[in-house]
Amino acid sequence: MTLAIFDLDNTLLRGDSDHAWGRFLIENHIVDGEEYERENERYYAQYQAGTLDIMEFLAFALRPLALHDRATLDGWHRRYMQDKVLPMITPAARALVNLHRANGDTLVIITATNRFVTAPIAEEFEIPHLIATEPEERDGRFTGKVAGTPCYREGKVTRLKSWIKEQGLTMQDSWFYSDSHNDLPLLSIVDHPVAVNPDDILRREAQQRGWQILPLR
Repeated sequence: MTLAIFDLDNTLLRGDSDHAWGRFLIENHIVDGEEYERENERYYAQYQAGTLDIMEFLAFALRPLALHDRATLDGWHRRYMQDKVLPMITPAARALVNLHRANGDTLVIITATNRFVTAPIAEEFEIPHLIATEPEERDGRFTGKVAGTPCYREGKVTRLKSWIKEQGLTMQDSWFYSDSHNDLPLLSIVDHPVAVNPDDILRREAQQRGWQILPLR
């Protein structure tokens, strides 16, 4: 069965869900606005530049989850979906997913953003499989730490290969859609790599390698 694998941020979404979650926390006075905004922007710039220390960033990004109970977090997330996420979902993104659905492909979102933020987004797209960075939980609460390998850069390849083995699937005829040069390790091993609204580095790589470039906005 063919795998159709989608990056989430700036690919299926017209924006970054992790960054937008940070903005939501700031706007609703859940975190210290000035300090958190400064750090949120700093880490986002590092991600775009390809210099992000993923463990350092996750220590920052997962900390607010550890400070509140799950019911409170889930309530905030429902508002976040309405205020931030739904406006970032375009008809073109839904159409792309539905095209692969109609073909009978296995649909997967793979994202560096943590599962708490992204699981409801995958549900909104009706994509049944999500491979995301896993926030550690203990006794029904998040600890602020990461469980397992972060789903970032080469970690995406590691996590995908492990998931494929568990599912009894193969990479044959696989598709992967991404906007970011951070996903070059995974784009390089699928049969159909597609650069979606690519950043400058990925655009150059896609042009040199003859990969499809897809404007999705």
